[in-house]
Amino acid sequence: MSSRAIVVDAPGSHRLAVGERPGPGAGEVVVRVAAAGICMSDREVHDGHRDPGYVRYPLTPGHEWAGTVEAAGPGVDPALVGRRTVAEGFRTCGTCARCRCGETSLCAGPYAETGFTHPGGFADHVVVPARLLHPLPDDADLRAAALLEPAAVAAAAVRAGAPEPGERIAVVGAGTLGLLAVQLVSGYSPGELTVIDPRLERAGLAVRLGASEARSPEGSRGARGRFDLVIETAGAPSTAADATLLARRGGRVVLTGMFAPGATGIDPVHLSLSQLTVRSVFGAPSAAWSFAVRAFTTGHLDPAALITHEFPLERYADALALVGGGDPTTGKVLLRP
Repeated sequence: MSSRAIVVDAPGSHRLAVGERPGPGAGEVVVRVAAAGICMSDREVHDGHRDPGYVRYPLTPGHEWAGTVEAAGPGVDPALVGRRTVAEGFRTCGTCARCRCGETSLCAGPYAETGFTHPGGFADHVVVPARLLHPLPDDADLRAAALLEPAAVAAAAVRAGAPEPGERIAVVGAGTLGLLAVQLVSGYSPGELTVIDPRLERAGLAVRLGASEARSPEGSRGARGRFDLVIETAGAPSTAADATLLARRGGRVVLTGMFAPGATGIDPVHLSLSQLTVRSVFGAPSAAWSFAVRAFTTGHLDPAALITHEFPLERYADALALVGGGDPTTGKVLLRP
C-alpha cells in the first residue's frame, strides 16, 4: 500500500513524497490521517524560523491531527485497530521525575514531538507510540478532532488558571487557542468573559462561542485592573505585559502564546506590588489532553466552529499561505489527506 507525505527537506523547500505505507514497531500504531490542522508553528518550520533545537529536517510536519488506527505493532492491543483517535504530541520518556509526577509537558528527556522531530500528520499515515493515544467514540467528527491538540493546550491554560464561578475572566487573543479557551472557560459560569482582539470578525465569533463581550486592545485599556483571571493566547509582542495590566491586584495570569525574542517584558514593579500569580504553558500534559478529549466527546467543546478552509495534500502550499496571511476571516485551515 502506498502512502503520501509532505516533506520539508529544508527551510523553504517542500515536496509531496510517495512511498510504502509505514509499518508499526513494537508498541506503535499506524494511523490513517483523516484531517490535520496547520498552525503558525508549521509555517515557522517551513520558513526556517523555528528554534533549531525544536525541529529536525527533513521533516513531515503536522502536530494537529486525527485519524483511524490501521495497524498495531507488537505489544499493542489489537482491539485498537479501527478506532478513531488522536494522540499526544510530546514523546515523553515516562520515567523522569516530571513525567512520574504527571507533568509530562516538562519531561526532562531529550525533546521529541510528532511533527517537529518525528514525522507528523501532513501525510496519509502517521506512526505514533500507542501509549500516547486518546481513543475517540466511533461517531467522532475527525475534522473537528484534528483541533484537539490546540484544545489540549487551551485546557492546560484553563487548568493552570483555576477559574471559579462568578469570576471576571479575560481571554487575550481570538485565534484558535483563544476561541477554544473561551469555550472551555464558559463551562465554569464566569460572571464576565471578555475577549480582547483587534479583529472584529474573530471577536464576534468569540461572543457566539460563549464570551459575554469583545473588546479591541485599545478598548480594553479602561478595563485594566478588572479581571480575576487573564488567559493570554496571542503571543504578540506586547500581550504578555498587557495581560498583567488587565489583572486585578492579587489576580492570576496564564501566558499561552508563543513569544518571539524582543517581546515586551513584564514590569517587575507592577508584578510585585500587585501580587500577581503568573503561569506559563508550553504544550499540554497528559491530564490536559484527557480534559480536552472529555470536553469534546461530551459536546462541551465544538472545535468545528473554528474551521474555515480545507485542502488536499496536493495544495499544501496554498493552505500554508493562508496561515498567518493576515486575512481576519481565515480561521483554522485543515489538510485532508
